[in-house]
Amino acid sequence: MWAPYIWKNGELCEWEKAQVHVLSHALHYGTSIFEGLRAYEIGENACVLRPREHFERMLFSCRVARAPSPLDVDQWIEATAATLRANEHRAAYIRPLVYRGLGETLGLDGRSGPIETIVATVPWATYFGADALERGIDAQVSSWRRPGAGAVSALAKIGGHYAEAQMVLAEAKDNGFAEGIMLDQMGHVTEGSGQNIFLVIGDELITPGLGDSILEGVTRNCIRTIAADLGITVREATTPRDLLYKADEIFFTGTAVEVCPVRSVDRIIVGEGRMGPVTRAIQQMFFGIVTGALPDKWGWLEPVCIEPLMQERRAV
Repeated sequence: MWAPYIWKNGELCEWEKAQVHVLSHALHYGTSIFEGLRAYEIGENACVLRPREHFERMLFSCRVARAPSPLDVDQWIEATAATLRANEHRAAYIRPLVYRGLGETLGLDGRSGPIETIVATVPWATYFGADALERGIDAQVSSWRRPGAGAVSALAKIGGHYAEAQMVLAEAKDNGFAEGIMLDQMGHVTEGSGQNIFLVIGDELITPGLGDSILEGVTRNCIRTIAADLGITVREATTPRDLLYKADEIFFTGTAVEVCPVRSVDRIIVGEGRMGPVTRAIQQMFFGIVTGALPDKWGWLEPVCIEPLMQERRAV
Protein backbone atom coordinates (compact mmCIF):
# COMPACT_ATOMS: atom_id res chain seq x y z
CA MET A 1 0.00 0.00 0.00
CA TRP A 2 2.78 2.42 0.86
CA ALA A 3 4.90 4.45 -1.54
CA PRO A 4 8.66 5.03 -1.76
CA TYR A 5 8.71 8.78 -1.08
CA ILE A 6 7.21 11.33 1.30
CA TRP A 7 7.58 15.09 1.08
CA LYS A 8 8.73 16.32 4.51
CA ASN A 9 9.63 19.85 5.59
CA GLY A 10 10.35 21.06 2.09
CA GLU A 11 12.03 18.10 0.41
CA LEU A 12 11.34 14.57 -0.73
CA CYS A 13 12.74 11.84 1.48
CA GLU A 14 12.66 8.07 1.45
CA TRP A 15 9.69 6.51 3.21
CA GLU A 16 11.66 4.98 6.07
CA LYS A 17 13.39 8.31 6.82
CA ALA A 18 10.12 10.20 7.37
CA GLN A 19 10.20 9.75 11.14
CA VAL A 20 8.74 11.53 14.16
CA HIS A 21 10.25 11.66 17.65
CA VAL A 22 8.23 9.78 20.30
CA LEU A 23 8.02 12.94 22.42
CA SER A 24 6.59 15.07 19.63
CA HIS A 25 3.75 17.23 20.93
CA ALA A 26 1.29 16.02 18.27
CA LEU A 27 1.73 12.40 19.32
CA HIS A 28 0.65 13.19 22.88
CA TYR A 29 -2.00 15.88 22.40
CA GLY A 30 -3.36 15.57 18.88
CA THR A 31 -1.90 18.91 17.78
CA SER A 32 -1.99 18.13 14.08
CA ILE A 33 -3.93 19.58 11.17
CA PHE A 34 -4.62 17.54 8.08
CA GLU A 35 -6.50 17.24 4.83
CA GLY A 36 -7.53 14.37 2.60
CA LEU A 37 -7.47 14.81 -1.17
CA ARG A 38 -7.81 12.44 -4.11
CA ALA A 39 -6.04 12.28 -7.43
CA TYR A 40 -7.86 10.53 -10.26
CA GLU A 41 -6.12 9.03 -13.27
CA ILE A 42 -7.11 10.68 -16.54
CA GLY A 43 -4.77 9.84 -19.40
CA GLU A 44 -1.16 10.44 -18.36
CA ASN A 45 -2.18 12.80 -15.58
CA ALA A 46 -3.01 12.63 -11.91
CA CYS A 47 -5.97 14.99 -11.66
CA VAL A 48 -6.33 16.34 -8.12
CA LEU A 49 -9.88 17.19 -7.11
CA ARG A 50 -10.21 20.79 -5.90
CA PRO A 51 -6.78 21.14 -4.26
CA ARG A 52 -7.11 24.89 -3.74
CA GLU A 53 -10.29 24.52 -1.68
CA HIS A 54 -8.71 21.76 0.40
CA PHE A 55 -5.62 23.78 1.20
CA GLU A 56 -7.59 26.93 1.92
CA ARG A 57 -9.51 24.90 4.49
CA MET A 58 -6.23 23.54 5.84
CA LEU A 59 -4.87 27.04 6.41
CA PHE A 60 -8.10 27.94 8.19
CA SER A 61 -7.70 24.87 10.43
CA CYS A 62 -4.12 25.94 11.17
CA ARG A 63 -5.36 29.36 12.30
CA VAL A 64 -7.91 27.76 14.61
CA ALA A 65 -5.25 25.43 16.05
CA ARG A 66 -2.76 28.30 16.38
CA ALA A 67 -0.24 26.28 14.43
CA PRO A 68 0.70 28.53 11.50
CA SER A 69 1.32 26.73 8.25
CA PRO A 70 4.82 27.32 6.83
CA LEU A 71 3.37 26.97 3.32
CA ASP A 72 0.73 28.92 1.45
CA VAL A 73 -1.88 27.32 -0.80
CA ASP A 74 0.26 27.40 -3.95
CA GLN A 75 3.22 25.88 -2.13
CA TRP A 76 1.05 23.06 -0.77
CA ILE A 77 -0.19 22.35 -4.30
CA GLU A 78 3.41 22.30 -5.58
CA ALA A 79 4.44 19.91 -2.80
CA THR A 80 1.50 17.65 -3.66
CA ALA A 81 2.47 17.57 -7.33
CA ALA A 82 6.09 16.78 -6.46
CA THR A 83 5.03 13.87 -4.25
CA LEU A 84 2.68 12.42 -6.85
CA ARG A 85 5.45 12.60 -9.46
CA ALA A 86 8.08 11.07 -7.19
CA ASN A 87 5.80 8.13 -6.41
CA GLU A 88 4.51 7.97 -10.01
CA HIS A 89 0.96 7.99 -8.70
CA ARG A 90 -1.76 8.87 -11.18
CA ALA A 91 -4.52 7.72 -8.80
CA ALA A 92 -3.96 8.21 -5.09
CA TYR A 93 -5.22 9.38 -1.76
CA ILE A 94 -3.23 12.43 -0.65
CA ARG A 95 -2.52 13.26 2.99
CA PRO A 96 -0.95 16.64 3.83
CA LEU A 97 -0.24 17.19 7.52
CA VAL A 98 0.94 20.01 9.76
CA TYR A 99 1.95 18.99 13.27
CA ARG A 100 3.84 20.16 16.32
CA GLY A 101 7.13 18.36 16.65
CA LEU A 102 9.60 17.90 19.50
CA GLY A 103 9.77 20.96 21.71
CA GLU A 104 11.27 21.64 25.11
CA THR A 105 8.26 20.63 27.20
CA LEU A 106 5.57 18.01 27.55
CA GLY A 107 3.13 20.67 28.71
CA LEU A 108 -0.15 21.27 26.94
CA ASP A 109 0.97 24.55 25.39
CA GLY A 110 3.35 23.33 22.71
CA ARG A 111 3.56 26.57 20.76
CA SER A 112 7.26 26.97 21.51
CA GLY A 113 7.99 23.78 19.57
CA PRO A 114 8.65 23.45 15.83
CA ILE A 115 6.00 23.12 13.14
CA GLU A 116 6.56 20.10 10.88
CA THR A 117 4.93 19.39 7.51
CA ILE A 118 4.47 16.34 5.30
CA VAL A 119 2.67 15.26 2.14
CA ALA A 120 2.09 11.55 1.54
CA THR A 121 0.40 9.85 -1.40
CA VAL A 122 -0.88 6.29 -1.22
CA PRO A 123 -2.93 4.05 -3.52
CA TRP A 124 -6.48 3.79 -2.18
CA ALA A 125 -9.50 2.27 -3.89
CA THR A 126 -13.09 2.43 -2.60
CA TYR A 127 -13.33 3.21 1.11
CA PHE A 128 -16.00 0.69 2.06
CA GLY A 129 -15.02 -1.99 -0.45
CA ALA A 130 -15.60 -2.75 -4.11
CA ASP A 131 -19.37 -3.30 -3.92
CA ALA A 132 -20.30 -0.47 -1.58
CA LEU A 133 -20.67 2.24 -4.23
CA GLU A 134 -23.40 0.19 -5.92
CA ARG A 135 -25.00 -1.85 -3.15
CA GLY A 136 -24.67 0.66 -0.34
CA ILE A 137 -23.70 0.16 3.28
CA ASP A 138 -25.44 -0.45 6.59
CA ALA A 139 -25.10 2.28 9.21
CA GLN A 140 -26.12 2.82 12.80
CA VAL A 141 -26.84 5.88 14.88
CA SER A 142 -23.93 6.06 17.27
CA SER A 143 -24.23 6.26 21.03
CA TRP A 144 -21.47 8.88 20.91
CA ARG A 145 -22.72 12.46 20.52
CA ARG A 146 -20.99 15.14 18.47
CA PRO A 147 -19.80 18.04 20.67
CA GLY A 148 -21.88 21.15 20.18
CA ALA A 149 -20.86 24.65 19.13
CA GLY A 150 -18.17 26.06 21.39
CA ALA A 151 -16.91 22.64 22.48
CA VAL A 152 -14.73 22.02 19.41
CA SER A 153 -14.39 23.70 16.03
CA ALA A 154 -16.25 21.30 13.75
CA LEU A 155 -15.16 23.32 10.72
CA ALA A 156 -11.47 22.62 11.39
CA LYS A 157 -9.73 19.31 10.59
CA ILE A 158 -7.62 18.98 13.73
CA GLY A 159 -6.20 15.56 14.57
CA GLY A 160 -7.30 15.54 18.20
CA HIS A 161 -10.93 16.00 17.17
CA TYR A 162 -10.90 12.60 15.50
CA ALA A 163 -10.52 10.60 18.70
CA GLU A 164 -14.32 10.54 18.95
CA ALA A 165 -14.68 9.65 15.28
CA GLN A 166 -12.55 6.56 15.89
CA MET A 167 -14.86 5.49 18.72
CA VAL A 168 -17.90 6.02 16.51
CA LEU A 169 -16.46 3.84 13.76
CA ALA A 170 -15.18 1.12 16.13
CA GLU A 171 -18.58 0.90 17.83
CA ALA A 172 -20.34 0.61 14.48
CA LYS A 173 -18.02 -2.14 13.24
CA ASP A 174 -18.25 -4.05 16.53
CA ASN A 175 -22.04 -3.98 16.16
CA GLY A 176 -21.92 -5.30 12.59
CA PHE A 177 -22.32 -2.01 10.70
CA ALA A 178 -19.98 -0.32 8.25
CA GLU A 179 -20.37 3.20 9.62
CA GLY A 180 -21.85 5.28 12.42
CA ILE A 181 -23.94 8.43 12.26
CA MET A 182 -23.40 11.02 14.98
CA LEU A 183 -26.13 13.14 16.53
CA ASP A 184 -25.45 16.42 18.28
CA GLN A 185 -26.30 17.16 21.90
CA MET A 186 -29.89 17.97 20.89
CA GLY A 187 -30.36 14.70 19.01
CA HIS A 188 -30.01 16.17 15.52
CA VAL A 189 -28.10 14.45 12.72
CA THR A 190 -24.59 15.79 12.09
CA GLU A 191 -22.43 13.44 9.97
CA GLY A 192 -20.66 10.09 9.88
CA SER A 193 -17.32 9.37 11.49
CA GLY A 194 -15.61 11.13 8.58
CA GLN A 195 -18.30 11.86 5.99
CA ASN A 196 -21.08 14.34 5.32
CA ILE A 197 -24.59 12.96 4.92
CA PHE A 198 -27.47 13.69 2.52
CA LEU A 199 -31.09 12.56 2.73
CA VAL A 200 -33.56 12.41 -0.17
CA ILE A 201 -37.09 13.09 1.06
CA GLY A 202 -39.71 13.51 -1.64
CA ASP A 203 -38.31 15.86 -4.26
CA GLU A 204 -35.75 17.48 -1.96
CA LEU A 205 -32.15 16.75 -1.07
CA ILE A 206 -31.55 17.64 2.59
CA THR A 207 -28.24 17.96 4.41
CA PRO A 208 -27.36 19.32 7.86
CA GLY A 209 -26.10 22.90 7.82
CA LEU A 210 -22.84 24.44 9.01
CA GLY A 211 -24.48 25.33 12.33
CA ASP A 212 -25.10 21.63 13.02
CA SER A 213 -21.53 20.76 14.06
CA ILE A 214 -20.42 19.42 10.68
CA LEU A 215 -17.29 19.76 8.61
CA GLU A 216 -17.78 21.92 5.52
CA GLY A 217 -16.86 19.14 3.11
CA VAL A 218 -15.33 19.89 -0.27
CA THR A 219 -17.06 16.86 -1.79
CA ARG A 220 -20.27 17.99 -0.07
CA ASN A 221 -19.98 21.23 -2.01
CA CYS A 222 -19.43 19.29 -5.26
CA ILE A 223 -22.59 17.27 -4.64
CA ARG A 224 -24.67 20.38 -3.94
CA THR A 225 -23.44 21.88 -7.22
CA ILE A 226 -24.17 18.69 -9.16
CA ALA A 227 -27.63 18.35 -7.63
CA ALA A 228 -28.54 21.92 -8.53
CA ASP A 229 -27.31 21.31 -12.08
CA LEU A 230 -29.59 18.26 -12.28
CA GLY A 231 -32.57 20.36 -11.17
CA ILE A 232 -32.74 18.81 -7.69
CA THR A 233 -33.74 21.11 -4.84
CA VAL A 234 -31.03 21.17 -2.16
CA ARG A 235 -31.82 22.42 1.34
CA GLU A 236 -29.68 22.77 4.45
CA ALA A 237 -31.82 21.91 7.46
CA THR A 238 -31.56 20.82 11.07
CA THR A 239 -32.31 17.11 10.74
CA PRO A 240 -33.96 15.11 13.54
CA ARG A 241 -32.97 11.45 13.88
CA ASP A 242 -36.44 10.33 12.78
CA LEU A 243 -35.83 11.60 9.25
CA LEU A 244 -33.17 8.93 8.81
CA TYR A 245 -36.00 6.36 8.99
CA LYS A 246 -38.31 8.41 6.76
CA ALA A 247 -35.82 9.17 3.99
CA ASP A 248 -36.33 7.69 0.53
CA GLU A 249 -32.56 7.67 -0.01
CA ILE A 250 -29.47 8.41 2.08
CA PHE A 251 -25.87 8.73 0.99
CA PHE A 252 -22.51 9.71 2.46
CA THR A 253 -20.04 12.02 0.74
CA GLY A 254 -16.36 12.70 1.31
CA THR A 255 -12.92 12.47 -0.25
CA ALA A 256 -12.45 8.88 0.88
CA VAL A 257 -16.04 7.59 0.52
CA GLU A 258 -16.80 9.70 -2.61
CA VAL A 259 -20.58 9.20 -3.07
CA CYS A 260 -21.73 6.08 -1.21
CA PRO A 261 -25.37 5.04 -0.70
CA VAL A 262 -26.71 3.90 2.68
CA ARG A 263 -29.09 0.96 2.41
CA SER A 264 -30.12 0.73 6.07
CA VAL A 265 -29.92 2.68 9.32
CA ASP A 266 -30.27 0.82 12.62
CA ARG A 267 -31.37 -2.19 10.53
CA ILE A 268 -34.30 -0.18 9.13
CA ILE A 269 -34.21 -0.36 5.33
CA VAL A 270 -33.79 2.95 3.52
CA GLY A 271 -36.25 3.21 0.62
CA GLU A 272 -36.08 -0.05 -1.31
CA GLY A 273 -32.78 -1.09 0.24
CA ARG A 274 -30.68 -0.21 -2.79
CA MET A 275 -29.29 2.89 -4.46
CA GLY A 276 -32.11 5.21 -5.44
CA PRO A 277 -32.47 7.29 -8.61
CA VAL A 278 -31.32 10.60 -7.09
CA THR A 279 -28.21 9.07 -5.57
CA ARG A 280 -27.46 7.27 -8.83
CA ALA A 281 -27.80 10.41 -10.95
CA ILE A 282 -25.52 12.40 -8.63
CA GLN A 283 -23.00 9.57 -8.32
CA GLN A 284 -22.84 9.06 -12.09
CA MET A 285 -22.16 12.74 -12.74
CA PHE A 286 -19.53 12.92 -9.99
CA PHE A 287 -17.64 9.89 -11.27
CA GLY A 288 -18.12 11.00 -14.86
CA ILE A 289 -16.29 14.23 -14.07
CA VAL A 290 -13.44 12.75 -12.01
CA THR A 291 -12.77 9.97 -14.54
CA GLY A 292 -12.84 12.28 -17.56
CA ALA A 293 -15.94 10.70 -19.06
CA LEU A 294 -17.83 13.99 -18.61
CA PRO A 295 -16.54 17.54 -19.05
CA ASP A 296 -15.05 19.23 -15.99
CA LYS A 297 -17.27 22.25 -16.51
CA TRP A 298 -16.66 23.69 -13.04
CA GLY A 299 -12.88 23.41 -13.27
CA TRP A 300 -12.54 21.10 -10.27
CA LEU A 301 -9.61 19.02 -11.49
CA GLU A 302 -6.01 20.18 -11.47
CA PRO A 303 -3.87 17.92 -13.70
CA VAL A 304 -0.36 16.84 -12.73
CA CYS A 305 1.64 15.17 -15.50
CA ILE A 306 3.25 12.04 -14.06
CA GLU A 307 6.70 11.43 -15.47
CA PRO A 308 9.70 10.29 -13.42
CA LEU A 309 11.50 13.40 -12.21
CA MET A 310 15.03 12.12 -11.89
CA GLN A 311 16.38 15.46 -10.71
CA GLU A 312 14.02 15.34 -7.72
CA ARG A 313 15.03 11.77 -6.92
CA ARG A 314 18.72 12.61 -7.08
CA ALA A 315 18.06 15.32 -4.48
CA VAL A 316 16.72 12.78 -1.98
